[in-house]
Amino acid sequence: MAVVPASLSGQDVGSFAYLTIKDRIPQILTKVIDTLHRHKSEFFEKHGEEGVEAEKKAISLLSKLRNELQTDKPIIPLVEKFVDTDIWNQYLEYQQSLLNESDGKSRWFYSPWLFVECYMYRRIHEAVIQSPPIDYFDVFKESKEQNFYESQESVIALCTHLQQLIKTIEDLNENQLKDEFFKLLQISLWGNKCDLSLSGGESSSEKTDVLNSLEDLKPFILLNDMEHLWSLLSNCKKTREKASVTRVYIVLDNSGFELVTDLILANFLLSSELATEVHFYGKTIPWFVSDTTIHDFNWLIEQVKHGNHKWMSKCGADWEEYVEMGKWVYHDHIFWTLPHEYCAMPQVAPDLYAELQKAHLILFKGDLNYRKLTGDRKWEFSVPFHQALNGFHPAPLCTIRTLKAEIQVGLKPGQGEQLMASEPCWWTSGKYGIFQYDGPL
Repeated sequence: MAVVPASLSGQDVGSFAYLTIKDRIPQILTKVIDTLHRHKSEFFEKHGEEGVEAEKKAISLLSKLRNELQTDKPIIPLVEKFVDTDIWNQYLEYQQSLLNESDGKSRWFYSPWLFVECYMYRRIHEAVIQSPPIDYFDVFKESKEQNFYESQESVIALCTHLQQLIKTIEDLNENQLKDEFFKLLQISLWGNKCDLSLSGGESSSEKTDVLNSLEDLKPFILLNDMEHLWSLLSNCKKTREKASVTRVYIVLDNSGFELVTDLILANFLLSSELATEVHFYGKTIPWFVSDTTIHDFNWLIEQVKHGNHKWMSKCGADWEEYVEMGKWVYHDHIFWTLPHEYCAMPQVAPDLYAELQKAHLILFKGDLNYRKLTGDRKWEFSVPFHQALNGFHPAPLCTIRTLKAEIQVGLKPGQGEQLMASEPCWWTSGKYGIFQYDGPL
């Protein structure tokens, strides 16, 4: 393997990683503690005094975690037995083996940012599962649901657009179909702006009309590989035998409005016959505030189905049917909530890697996926994406993200430096987006 650059970390004072560990993560922990407080009476109603004691225990564990972080204490092993505990603790040992620290302990500001941020969310989960009988509680559920409710008008507009499109889809020529595909890809891209972990858990719903903003947003797409996606999928459609399948996998990011945009795209893939199956990958535990779990996926389809608008409820009913028929398949796997970069997947989760190899195309949504794809390292802007993937090539893949972390590869020489000179926050503000493809051309 070629030499890879150093990991992004909180050591670089003033960097986005530093500010995340110093400010955003403690803010998220405070919000989680507040959420547990506000549910005290619900825990009492359901579980009596035992529920109240459990709430106190979870809050105490989370307060301890916040203190460890803010005082840059050593990162400690997980203690509660869970399906991934041993893998996490082995990874912690591995991180410690890389250190030059005199005490050989990983610390919050000196360890890789990707590792400590994932570790923080895993410790939140540990605090909850150490506190039965409230060990089922999703501390981020309310904010995810609020994001969906606050985006209702945009959801209705998208569902209406999709249903009108499906009515005429058979009359569209190839160029018209391609234009519609590109439109829905862009909607899925800008839907990725709705990230609650970036806003410290504050509201980040979609209240603008994304459909009518697409033309204005085009100049902010820094890398646009949509043509590759079209050529790959339209070629699959043309050469497909009657009984054969075209599988598109979507590795999901946020629930709420972004998930709606992903499901709209997935619906179009089936209706246009660009795919015959869409597989979705979500998280096994609550993660990065707004990431999609199986509960969020099912809940959202149910909400759309019972929406008070005919095209919205038609979408929900269709989506439910796709799931029942096996045309849409939801999967989760513990690997997605481990701290490893994706190039480690063949060793750490060979079963998942083998699954991904069955895809004709994999769409990776959002920033965390991009960070894990590229190892969250200090790559030069112009390093080819294929190189930054560091050997991770299960199938043709494309990352669809709005930029909210200090990492971006595959730009033209000088492009990143030029942006840096004119807009120092260009790669963390969510203003710019990319469609970045790796696979046969």
